[in-house]
Parts: sequence; structure tokens; C-alpha cells
Amino acid sequence: MRKTLSVPVMVVCAALSLSSCVAKRHLVNAENNIQRLQMDSTQMSARINTLEQNVSRMEASIRDLEANRTSLQQQLSATRQEASSRLQDASTRLNLSAAQIADQQKRLEYMQQLIEQQRRATQELRKKVSDALGNFNTEELTVSTKNGKVYVSLQENLLFPSGSAVVNPKGRQALGTLAGVLNSNPEINVLIEGHTDSIPMRGRFADNWELSTARANAIVRILTDTYKVEPTRVTASGRAWYDPVDTNLTTQGRAKNRRTEIILEPRLDQLMELIRYGEEGTAGQ
Repeated sequence: MRKTLSVPVMVVCAALSLSSCVAKRHLVNAENNIQRLQMDSTQMSARINTLEQNVSRMEASIRDLEANRTSLQQQLSATRQEASSRLQDASTRLNLSAAQIADQQKRLEYMQQLIEQQRRATQELRKKVSDALGNFNTEELTVSTKNGKVYVSLQENLLFPSGSAVVNPKGRQALGTLAGVLNSNPEINVLIEGHTDSIPMRGRFADNWELSTARANAIVRILTDTYKVEPTRVTASGRAWYDPVDTNLTTQGRAKNRRTEIILEPRLDQLMELIRYGEEGTAGQ
């Protein structure tokens, strides 16, 4: 009977011992799992922190990029406005320059027309004077053009006795003929220049300056008082022997130098006004 009872007890004890071992193993496994889960949780938290830091940096970068984009847009807008303003200014200047060029071209063309008119007027005047004085020979007077002017050169033997400023009758006749041309062409200015040779004066005149000026004045008096040429058109001057046309070393040369030149110049009022306007316009730019 005792042997029969001991076997079940042994079985129960064995079962209890086995059960205790199984529970302990489960407990150890559970603890290990908990430790792994805790480690995983720690690692996950670290990764989350890292990701959050990355996100923060990316958000900061995005804000910087947005700020840069805004700044660039503002700079681009300002640049466009400045470029547009400069383009408008350049366009305005270009249009103004084109208008100025066109105006200059018109004035140049008009000036060329005036110059051509003056040239034709000078040639016509020369022909009128030459035709009017055709009865006088070349030893007495010559008619030529120079620098847009008509030069009537009258030799001393036609106008004056030697050393005198009194015009002789033939000289008066020549001056009367010339005055007729001047009175029919009131737009002509008249300059009378007296010239001598280099031989010093002896007599009533102090020197060649005085003689040349007296002769020019005498001709002015005849033209204005006797033949009624408008005095405002006439100017007298004496050049003495300082503007010779030939040498003063020979008799023939000195004879050519003793002359009176009547210089006829068409008025250039329109041309001078156009030039003055151009200079004022240029200075005002």
C-alpha cells in the first residue's frame, strides 16, 4: 500500500518541478522581450529625435530659401523697373537725337542753299560791275571775285594825281558808273580800302597811312554825297603799303600797289542768323 501511494506523489512532485521550470523560462523570456522592447523604444526615440532635428533644419532651410526667393524677387522687380526706366530714357534720348539730327540736316541743307544763292549773287554782281565798267581798260581797273566778294581795284592813275587825295574827272566818272550798280543792288555792303607803295610820303600828308585813309574817305564822300549811295552800307579804311599785290622793289610793282579797292559783299544776314541759331542751339544742349 505504501509503495502504491509514493508513486503518485513522485509524479506530482515531478509535475510541479516541471511546471516551475516552464514558468521560470517564460518569465526569463518575457524579461528578455521587455529588455529588447525597451532597447527598441530607446533606439526609436533616438531616431525620432534625429528625424525631428532634421525636420527642424529642413524647415529652417525652407524659411531661408523663402527669404532668399523673396529678396531675389524684389531685386528682380527693382532691376526690371530700373531697366525699363533706362530703356525709356534711352528711347527718349534716341528720339531727341534723331529729331536734332533731322533739324541739323535741314539747317545744313538750308545753309547750303543760302551759300549757293550767295555764290550766284556774287557772280551776277561781278558780271554787272564788269559790264558797267567795260569802257575802262585793265591798266586802269580790274574786277575779280575772292572769298565770296567782288573786288573792284582802281589804279592810282585812274583816280588820283600822285600824292593827292583829290579824285580826278575820269575817276569820278568810274565811281558814278559803279554807284549806279550799287544803287540798283541795295543789299550790297561796300568797303573802300586805300593802298600805297612803300615810298615814304613827302608833302601835305604825314605818311602813307594818312594818304591811303584820305583817299578812301574821298571816294566814300563822292559815292554817298554825289551819287547818293546809302552811307550805312559804306566803310572806309586805309591800309598804307602793308597789303601789297606786287613787289615794292620795282617801278611796275609799286604802280600796282598804289590802288584803291572797292570791295562789294552781298549781305549774309540770313546765313549769319542761321549760323548764330546753330551755335546757340548747340550751347543749350
